[in-house]
Amino acid sequence: MHYDEYANRYECIEFSREGGVLEMRMHTRGGPAKWGTTLKSLHAELGDAFARIALDRENKVVLFTGTGDTFITEFDDQEVSPETDVSHMWARIHQEGMELLNNLLAVPVPMIAAVNGPATIHAELAMLCDIVIAADHAEFADLAHVPGGTVPGDGVHVVWPMLLGPNRGRYFLLTGERIGATEAKQLGMVGEVLGADGLMPRARELAAKLAALPGPMLRHTRAILIRELRRRMIDELSAGLAHEGLGILSWGAP
Repeated sequence: MHYDEYANRYECIEFSREGGVLEMRMHTRGGPAKWGTTLKSLHAELGDAFARIALDRENKVVLFTGTGDTFITEFDDQEVSPETDVSHMWARIHQEGMELLNNLLAVPVPMIAAVNGPATIHAELAMLCDIVIAADHAEFADLAHVPGGTVPGDGVHVVWPMLLGPNRGRYFLLTGERIGATEAKQLGMVGEVLGADGLMPRARELAAKLAALPGPMLRHTRAILIRELRRRMIDELSAGLAHEGLGILSWGAP
């Protein structure tokens, strides 16, 4: 796989690469990223993109970020799913959900997340990276699930209890708690908090330092650092997505 084969493939992802550092920026129609579930949404595209990135041997580090002053905080209200009913849609969502997180964790080189602002929808995408740094106005929450009446089964049920501990993790998911950047650093969720103007320069500095190291060492390091995360996702992600789908199909039931 070569860079040219995926660099301009996606509607919601912009790529650039220099010195072995692949920058991967989420967006929606050029503006801040919004979460969606159509065939040309982040939900559909990210898993495919991670799979292709993983096959490109020229990538030594992946730098993952958003657009503008938010990471992801909104759903895309312009989307219309192609399926005629929820049961058919969820068959696709289940498959994409499996690919999304498993393929992220299958990227064989270190990943750096530069959280450029509030991440209240699918913040776990950043949390699954090896180095996480955040702008000082960032905050973290899971508002896509329980606060909206949806089962938190698409990997967040694995990630947040691992990060926060079982009790705080369940509290976080069930209440829609928001954790600001400073507290996130204190809790060990992020490694550094910076001003918005300093975020990307620092992320690129970290990425360049890693990219200067031998490629095989970086790949072997990534492999051992994410071993437990990959095992947990293999064990628990599919069942979680199934419970989420059952919850959605039961909407309207007493």
